[in-house]
Amino acid sequence: MKDGTSPILDRNGDRPVLITGGAGFVGTNLASRLARQGRKVIVYDNLSRAGVERNLTWLKATHGDMVEAEVADIRDGERLAAAVARAGSVFHFAAQVAVTTSLTDPVHDFEVNALGTLRLLEVVRAQQTPPTVLFSSTNKVYGALADLELEEGPASYQPRDPVQALGVTEDRPLDFHSPYGCSKGAADQYVVDYARSYGLPAAVLRMSCIYGPHQFGTEDQGWVAHFLIAAGKGDTITLYGTGKQVRDILHVDDLVDAFLLAEERMPDLRGQAFNMGGGAENALSLRTVLNIIEELQGAAPAVSFGPWRTGDQPWYVANSARFRQATGWSPKVEARDGIGRLHRWLTSGQIAPASSAALAESR
Repeated sequence: MKDGTSPILDRNGDRPVLITGGAGFVGTNLASRLARQGRKVIVYDNLSRAGVERNLTWLKATHGDMVEAEVADIRDGERLAAAVARAGSVFHFAAQVAVTTSLTDPVHDFEVNALGTLRLLEVVRAQQTPPTVLFSSTNKVYGALADLELEEGPASYQPRDPVQALGVTEDRPLDFHSPYGCSKGAADQYVVDYARSYGLPAAVLRMSCIYGPHQFGTEDQGWVAHFLIAAGKGDTITLYGTGKQVRDILHVDDLVDAFLLAEERMPDLRGQAFNMGGGAENALSLRTVLNIIEELQGAAPAVSFGPWRTGDQPWYVANSARFRQATGWSPKVEARDGIGRLHRWLTSGQIAPASSAALAESR
C-alpha cells in the first residue's frame, strides 16, 4: 500500500473520495490520511453528533481545499446522488451509532442505518462506472454470543474454550440483537448482496471497538474515549453490569490502514464481510482500561455500577485472520500505547472549537 505523501489515484482516475459521516471520528482520521496522500475528499455529514463540527473545522484548517464539506443527511436522496456521481470511491460511515438510541427511536435508527444504506447502494448502482464502496458494520450482527461458555475471573470474562478465545470468526451465524443490530445487520447484508446481485465493487468491515484521536466518546458509544474524558473531568463513570466485559480494541490508525487496503484489494474482496478488531492480543476488560487510566492520571476514576444493558455482550473479540490473510494487514498499535496516545491528544489542547466560518461555504 502506498503511504506518506505520494498521491494515490482512485479506480476512477482522480475523482474525489466520498466519506459519508466523514466528520465523525473514523471519517475524520480517514479523510486526513487521504488528504495527506494527495487525494481530494468530500466529507458528507449532517453534523448531528456532538463534536463533529470541531472535526470538520480541524480538517478544513489542516488540509484546506483538499477537503470539501457537504453538510447533508444520508436520507437526502438528491444531495447524496450528486455527491456519489462525483466520487471515485465511497466509504460509508454515516449512521445512527448507539444501541440505547435505537431502543428509544427504532424508526429513526432504521431510516438512517438500513434505508440510508439502501439508498446509497441504489445511487451507486445507477452510475455508469460504480465507485468502490466500503461499509462500516458492527460486531452487534452476531448478537449476545449467549452460547459461549465464559469463566468469570477477578477482572474479566474469558471463554472456557481456548479456540473460542482466539475470537469470533465470520463463520459464526448472524443473530441481530436490538434495533441497532437489526438496522446495521440489514445494511451489512444489503452491501454484501448488492456486490453479489449487481456486481458492485463493495465489501464490509465489521467493527469491534475503535478508539483514537478525534473521538468524542459518550456513555452510549466510543467508550474508551468516554472513560478518558469523564475521568479527566472528575466525573463518575458508570459501569453497566460487572465491568468485566471484554472487548478487543483497535486504534483508528490501524483501522484506516485496513480500509485503504480493502479499497486497494477490492477486486479480490468484493462481496465479502470481514471482522475487524485488535484481536486477542489487544483484548481488555472495562476494569483493566480503568486501571490503565489510573496509571496515566495518577488517580483512580470514580466508578458506580448500573444494570446490564440490552444487547451488551459480556465478551467479544474479533478474529481478523481472514482479512489478514487476504491483505497482509495486522494491527501495529498496542492497546496500552494507544490509550496513552488518546489520553495525550485529549489533554494536549489540540481540540479546536467549531468555526462557523470554516463551515459557511457548505451550508
